[in-house]
Amino acid sequence: MSTWLRDETPLSPAHGDIDERRADLFQRLRDTTPHHTTQITADGAEWLVSASSYAVSTLALWEARPTAPAVLPCGTAFDVVNVPAIFGRRLLDRLWAEGPGSGPVATHRGRMLLFTAPGTSQRLPSLLRWEEWGDAVPPMLCHGVGDAVTVPPLAPGVAEGPRWVVAPDTRGPWLPGPEVLLWACGRVARATSAADVRVSIFAQADPGANVYDVSRRR
Repeated sequence: MSTWLRDETPLSPAHGDIDERRADLFQRLRDTTPHHTTQITADGAEWLVSASSYAVSTLALWEARPTAPAVLPCGTAFDVVNVPAIFGRRLLDRLWAEGPGSGPVATHRGRMLLFTAPGTSQRLPSLLRWEEWGDAVPPMLCHGVGDAVTVPPLAPGVAEGPRWVVAPDTRGPWLPGPEVLLWACGRVARATSAADVRVSIFAQADPGANVYDVSRRR
């Protein structure tokens, strides 16, 4: 990984402006001052590409196109739990407000990608099936060995492309396992079910009531 953020960037002299922009980008990533939680760091990028069997080549390609997303395999450095954006936001709220926090998190195409400990993709679905509230959890995609995911670019790219909500910033970020996500799913499912029951009871008592007004007053 010694090539990451190297000072010598072998681009053609004809692309001097691009070379300077890349140098500025890499300098910002090298900066050790506090950064925004949605901005990936050099250490975070090294951790991400460690998932690849060809980490050095992957990193070199990513350096050459810092505004392009990367596709990385799951199952070694991380698994990914892929959930609808609204449910994912509620999971994050629970994890940070009442739990141990989260690992890196990204959004892409209306979905939220939670980076988790390897093995989570195999265990979490079976754990959910055992829970009586499991049906309250929306369909999720669990990516593990044999799967790959699209991760956000090093620098902001296309507006509608993938982006970080919680960007990786170390070479060994903490990753939640299946038990932690099961706990968070349970908290969100129970809270959602209780809210739905309250709205239903109110609507039965007053059929003309505006459900949306009721939900805002909760």
